[in-house]
Amino acid sequence: MKSKLISILFAIILTGTMQAQINKRVHQMAYSDSLQMVEMYKDLHQNPELGFMEVRTSAIVAKELKALGYEVMTGIGKTGVAGILKNGDGPVVMYRADMDCNSVKEITGLPYASTKTMKKDDGTEVPVMHACGHDAHITWLLQISKMMVALKSEWKGTLVILAQPAEEPLTGAKAMVNDKMYEKGVPVPDYLFGMHTWPIATGSIINGTGERTAGSDQLDVTFYGVGGHGSTPEVTKDPVVMACNAVMQYQTIISRNIAAQDAAVLTVGAIHGGGDNNVIPSSVVVKLNLRWFTEKTRNVLLDGIKRINEAVAVANGVPKENYPSILMKGNVFPLVNEAVVTARVNKALTAVIAPEKIFTNTLPIMGSEDFSHLVLGNGKTVCDYVIVGTAHPDAYSKAVSEGKRAPFYNHNGNYQVDLAAIPLGAEIGTTALLELFKK
Repeated sequence: MKSKLISILFAIILTGTMQAQINKRVHQMAYSDSLQMVEMYKDLHQNPELGFMEVRTSAIVAKELKALGYEVMTGIGKTGVAGILKNGDGPVVMYRADMDCNSVKEITGLPYASTKTMKKDDGTEVPVMHACGHDAHITWLLQISKMMVALKSEWKGTLVILAQPAEEPLTGAKAMVNDKMYEKGVPVPDYLFGMHTWPIATGSIINGTGERTAGSDQLDVTFYGVGGHGSTPEVTKDPVVMACNAVMQYQTIISRNIAAQDAAVLTVGAIHGGGDNNVIPSSVVVKLNLRWFTEKTRNVLLDGIKRINEAVAVANGVPKENYPSILMKGNVFPLVNEAVVTARVNKALTAVIAPEKIFTNTLPIMGSEDFSHLVLGNGKTVCDYVIVGTAHPDAYSKAVSEGKRAPFYNHNGNYQVDLAAIPLGAEIGTTALLELFKK
């Protein structure tokens, strides 16, 4: 009995020693390539591309994965890329990173700031930047792909590296699935893992269980009227006024139709209509974004929008055939982290992140992700999505001392990624993947 206990104790010590050696190797690999990684990050940051236009970015990913020996599939959902690395019997683990940028003008003043513009689908030319950290996501993806090849002796199974287009409009994941990537040879994963930059201090992560991001709908409402001269509004039906009335009324859905303890957001991101000071246009488009956690709340929002639209039309004497139309665009459901796998990843990450800096009890964010739509409803895959702190600790501490939540926010022109978070993110991601490959 005593010898058996000694054997068990020795095995535990040996396993711990071996794991410590692997952790050390992962750390060394991440940081030995840090200069190269930072240069790649800066290049991607200076060359942002909007959703489904990530031609340059996807070409870089495909080239790097091919050079590493991955089986590479390109053009999935237009610009998506999948790299497959088979390494014996074991689970299928998919690592996903998104590629697209935002139509936001960069104001960081960084020496590698984006100065690019792009034409959107409607023909308008807009400034673009990575204001949500997807450039860091792809940099992490490339380095993690490299490290997992070098560490093949430490894991068994199939690794799928996925560079996804068009997360911002919430349509890229569905586009890849609808393009039949699984039927074409991409293995269905047992585990789906991903990471996202966040403006909390570098060296901290958020990885809780259950719902982590909100469901979302993006929709356009078009108000139809009768255009005319600005001097004779009495002979028109002004869709600008209708749109303004509706925008104000929409907020009553939140304040008067949804319980105060039920989370929901309704944001109007843009109003487009007309072009001249003295011309009343014949139509106006209002672009809305909704956030919710339950189907019930979602229905209250959508029903309320339709009801207000029609009420405004009636109040302005618009005939029924010209009632406002609704164009439904991107839609995603809440992202859910599975409890067991999330706990495993968090335990493994204590080798990289101080345990007190691994936050697991935070509320879900109202931001949304189409991450889980890569595997939604397949009955097989479990997910873990980690929020990685990428704000310089000094900037974060200063912001907190001033009563702010963060020094800057996603989708704003001043969004930044601390360069120290580039190698750290690669270490976090590789450590998590190695854990998921354990039986």
